[in-house]
Amino acid sequence: MLFRRREPDGLLERVRTYLWPRRSFSRSIQYISKRILRLKSTPHSVAAGVAAGVFASFFPLGFHFVVAAAVCWVIAGNLVAAALGAVFFGNPLTFPLLWGASWETGKLILHDRLPKHGPPEHLGEMMHTLSFAKLWHPVLEPMLIGAVPLGLVFGLVFYGITRWGMTVFREQRKKRMTERAAKKAKQGGREIPAQ
Repeated sequence: MLFRRREPDGLLERVRTYLWPRRSFSRSIQYISKRILRLKSTPHSVAAGVAAGVFASFFPLGFHFVVAAAVCWVIAGNLVAAALGAVFFGNPLTFPLLWGASWETGKLILHDRLPKHGPPEHLGEMMHTLSFAKLWHPVLEPMLIGAVPLGLVFGLVFYGITRWGMTVFREQRKKRMTERAAKKAKQGGREIPAQ
């Protein structure tokens, strides 16, 4: 690797950097957006991949990369863009908000089938033992059902933003390349004085 650190970061520093970037959030957002815009694929494919990643971020942990890959395959999206969209939209800072919104939306949709007093009393114990049968009805079912409409809405919004950004970025890039080629052709026609 060309620019490797002399002393690699320890585990705590890597975790801290994953949760809170070294420079700033705006720089991280710019980096990820540039990575997405520079992917060599059609604008639809990249935008569909980002939308699949955003859609999958609303699903519980462990399901979202599988869901993103499946949605990418169905809508002909770019898998790298899906991974970048999932990392950008679904990260440790946003997961509590996304999953809470999915759970609340699922409770609204299943209003007649769920208890009205909120989460079960022993949710911590169920999460600790990870009993899937105990977690399904009170927690996972509402989260999965609520994730679908929220994921569709946000996925469509990010599809539109990404598709528009890709077309604008590529048009500006083509214009810059044309101007550079014209400038080189103009300089190639005349003799440049030696210094």
